[in-house]
Amino acid sequence: MDATTAPHHIPPEMPQYGEERHVFELMQNMLEQLLIYQPKDPIPFMITHLQQDNDNVPKIVILGPPASGKTTIAMWLCKHLSSNLLTMDNLMAPKFSSLAAVAREHYQKMKKMSNTLLVRLIQERLREEDCIRRGWILDGIPATREQALMIQTIGITPRHVIALSAPDTVLIERNLGKRIDPQTGEIYHTTFDWPPESEIQNRLVVPGGISELETAQKLLEYHRNIIRILPAYPKILKVINADQPCVDVFYQALTYVQTNHRSNAPFTPRVLLFGPMGSGKSLQAALLAQKYGLVNVHCGQLLKEAVAGESKFGELIQPYFQKEMAVPDTIIMKVLSQRLSQQDCIERGWVLHGFPKDLDQAQMLNSLGYQPNRVFFLNVPFDSVIERLTLRRLDPVTGERYHLMYKPPPTLEIQARLLQNPKDTEEQIKLKLDLFYRNFLELEEFYRQATTVNADQDPYTVFEYIESGIINPLPKKVP
Repeated sequence: MDATTAPHHIPPEMPQYGEERHVFELMQNMLEQLLIYQPKDPIPFMITHLQQDNDNVPKIVILGPPASGKTTIAMWLCKHLSSNLLTMDNLMAPKFSSLAAVAREHYQKMKKMSNTLLVRLIQERLREEDCIRRGWILDGIPATREQALMIQTIGITPRHVIALSAPDTVLIERNLGKRIDPQTGEIYHTTFDWPPESEIQNRLVVPGGISELETAQKLLEYHRNIIRILPAYPKILKVINADQPCVDVFYQALTYVQTNHRSNAPFTPRVLLFGPMGSGKSLQAALLAQKYGLVNVHCGQLLKEAVAGESKFGELIQPYFQKEMAVPDTIIMKVLSQRLSQQDCIERGWVLHGFPKDLDQAQMLNSLGYQPNRVFFLNVPFDSVIERLTLRRLDPVTGERYHLMYKPPPTLEIQARLLQNPKDTEEQIKLKLDLFYRNFLELEEFYRQATTVNADQDPYTVFEYIESGIINPLPKKVP
């Protein structure tokens, strides 16, 4: 027999290591660079690429029509991200660059920049150390599809592209009130953003080309070009409505550029759902299992199945069930470990809920090698939990479950015979909630990369939030 043809079981530690350290993305980025630059000797090239360690620096393009605020947003992002702003003006500014001198002369003569010169200027600027270490933000570039394709051809690939959008009438009105500080380059507006300092007010100047007719002509040209540029960035583009306060636009832009795009890296989800009773853990686990084929592991249900199946663990658990006592952690971990080590959990992944309930259990789970790679805290206000649980009822005749508010019984006859589980009384619920929140802070500290989800809303909306947290890559660790 040829051992190389046999099915091989990959240890769970291997994909976990790969995802935590972003090995797949590292190799993918390095391969992209090799194919783009095609060095004669790839080994020194790869060593240099790894030493630069700049796969995660900002590489952003901001586009938008005149008066959309793209330069302001670009400058704010640049300050916040400690990155480099690249504009047509500052690309031509360097006095010691022969290429910039040629570009300035060409621009003064032709009143516009040739695509070839622009792309060479960008290429020269991006080779400088500050752009390699801190990344870059292109303001209003590319302005045409030809520029976009030329930039892509030489291997300059942004990770995020933002296109600002607003009605033309709003943009024309905005442009008429635009003023510029000649010392700092900051842009102000007579209505929306007037500086409080009289010194700055006195030195502001009216920029050229902002009349209504000139603005309308620029908008026409922009619209003609932008519909041909955007298809060049199908998976990394976000369009933001610029007809709102500048601060709101900025925070939407900042949120977007700080997100990681969905990775192509293969990974096996190991999901942990936390939340008080009544937070919807069981429903969310069932939805995840149904859509992604994850194994739904409910700790309490596992213990009941062990007892019902009369297994060796079931015999140990039975006395605790009979006396309504808590099952010891050591027994729970043996049952849980047996389930999580089965091949379906290793291959398909799992979603665990009902365990751990405290810090000791969480540490035991990790020590046995069952670290989750996605953790979600389902947050529900106390009053909502009480409402959800105290109004639950059971029909003893049909076994049908009802809720007096969300799923009331159809007839008075059924309503009259409904029973409430003794565990659903307000007193019992308060005791369990108190115990949950006593342990919650320690668990929150232990699982620092956990995502908190507002579970006090439609369950399918909650599911969408959880789903986005699963399919998106893990955040980079801050050194």
